[in-house]
Amino acid sequence: MSNKDQTKRDARDQKQQNNQRADKNNRDAGQATARKNSARGEDYRNTDLRDSPMMAHLLDALEKGQDIGEYGRLTFVMVAHHFLSEDELVELLEKQPGMDENVARAQVLQVNARDYNPPKRERILQWMERQDFPICPNPEDPNGCNVYRELQFPEGIYDNINEFWEEKAEE
Repeated sequence: MSNKDQTKRDARDQKQQNNQRADKNNRDAGQATARKNSARGEDYRNTDLRDSPMMAHLLDALEKGQDIGEYGRLTFVMVAHHFLSEDELVELLEKQPGMDENVARAQVLQVNARDYNPPKRERILQWMERQDFPICPNPEDPNGCNVYRELQFPEGIYDNINEFWEEKAEE
């Protein structure tokens, strides 16, 4: 290997190490802030969908008319129906290729009727493997795509989850 090639490789390796350190520092800072806010009794979650990087990613793609895939749409509706009106959801879904108002409204009504809880991070990652569009913009981040960590849902959601686990424990 020539000195020039080795120098390029060394520079690339150094840049990668610097990026990894920066990513770790950013994650650590975010976790420290969350712990500090939690310790003070502050809830750092919000009801703005864009406070979730995954939901902001999905919203941006929907607004551009980019196909987010079947599971991307399902994930979006399961989370967003707690924050947006039915008409807002339908308007965003209509921008999907091959989706008209009736199909979009049917999906929203189905999620509402079945009262789905928002999916956990693990489920989102499983669904993402089944389609081309990356639902989770940063799947390597262990805290990423955890909507329960990022957003404040209505109290009934947390009650449903507790009820589910209590029933599981009784079985």
